Amino acid sequence: MKKNKISILSTLLLLLLASCMPMYSIAYMTSSKMNKLELGMSKEQVTQVLGTDYKIAEKRLEDNNEIEVLSYRDRVEKDEVYYFVFKNKKLEKWYQELIPIERIEIQ
Repeated sequence: MKKNKISILSTLLLLLLASCMPMYSIAYMTSSKMNKLELGMSKEQVTQVLGTDYKIAEKRLEDNNEIEVLSYRDRVEKDEVYYFVFKNKKLEKWYQELIPIERIEIQ
């Protein structure tokens, strides 16, 4: 009976901790993943490589072209954000930005 109570308490504690996690997207941005990316890939192909833990940072129409920007925040280097720009659902470019130290959330 005591083990059952400990098990229940452990499960509740894990659920509580999971609900307190940050709301922004965090991923592992490894060089092996980044090396698999190629210009012209679809959004689905990119998310198969990097995962679906992204935010849509921007979406707009520009000269009848649909522009969508996905952002991934690096789980290891918390001051790095990677942006992936899709033009008409094809990867056009990607780049990295460093977050100024005063904007990094303390966890």
